[in-house]
Amino acid sequence: MKRSEKPIFVDNLAATLKDATCVVMVDYAGLSVSMLQDLKRSLREVGSTMTVIKNTLLKRAGETAKLDSEAFTDEILAGPTAIVVTEKDPIAPLQVLAKFSQANEIPQFKVGIVEGSFRDKDTLNTLSQLPPKEVLVAQAIGAIGAPLYGIVGVLNANMQNLLSILKQASEKSQ
Repeated sequence: MKRSEKPIFVDNLAATLKDATCVVMVDYAGLSVSMLQDLKRSLREVGSTMTVIKNTLLKRAGETAKLDSEAFTDEILAGPTAIVVTEKDPIAPLQVLAKFSQANEIPQFKVGIVEGSFRDKDTLNTLSQLPPKEVLVAQAIGAIGAPLYGIVGVLNANMQNLLSILKQASEKSQ
């Protein structure tokens, strides 16, 4: 990349990082070309992209985007780094990366920024174990709705008992 192109690249990357719901940095050392292509394909299916970027350019873009500086330290940006970015469900790319990592032992999480908050490697591993967002929403709705169904059941039971008593009373009077 030419020196004159770097500021434009950094600005574009900073805009992408600002709009992202999830930015994860991974150590991709040891991935073969075919494995990298498979991983990128899996990430695209969940609306994410994986890009290999020079650490200095990534650090500048992070500073320009005013993201948590803890994610862009020299210790974290040592060695080969790829970023996974999504503007959709922030957990889906973590799940794809964790599943791929379990099967191949690479790539390894470095750090990430999930919905604006800095996350370390352990937290990213924990988040990758969560069910998809749709399942979590369905579980929450079910938990909220369960007491309502219980109330309806109790009210219906009392109504059924009353109807049963009235029916028995009408049968006796006939």
